[in-house]
Amino acid sequence: MANHLTPEELSNELGLERDEVIKVCVQEGVPIYQGKIDKTLFQAQLEAIGGMPQRAA
Repeated sequence: MANHLTPEELSNELGLERDEVIKVCVQEGVPIYQGKIDKTLFQAQLEAIGGMPQRAA
């Protein structure tokens, strides 16, 4: 499974709007490198700001 996704792919996987994904990246300093976002880093940052429920371990 790919870990670096485009904003469109990431929005589809997480059920967010594409614009919301980009907004979180810009506001929270998640890098977009060559049009792709690290999914793990994005999810961790989203959880840290309370935008996504944490998974039970």
